[in-house]
Amino acid sequence: MKMENNIKFLRRSQEFDISQEELAYAVGVTRQRIIQVESGEIPSAVLMLKISYFFNKDPREIWSGNLVVSTLRELRDKRTLKLNVE
Repeated sequence: MKMENNIKFLRRSQEFDISQEELAYAVGVTRQRIIQVESGEIPSAVLMLKISYFFNKDPREIWSGNLVVSTLRELRDKRTLKLNVE
């Protein structure tokens, strides 16, 4: 399954104008991972939030709808589970 996004558009915009490598460094992943995500591969919820934070956007402004909600819910559920175990 692919997840449409506008990372490439944001990255190349006048406001940011950065390379894949610069974005990768800023969010703590490899350039290859940025290429994969720009191509539609679904990122982890953590990476989704890091990229959103970097661009100062709500994740729903970067990625297409329903998958964003389910991915972020999955992260929330994992955190809740972890807190209950500890």
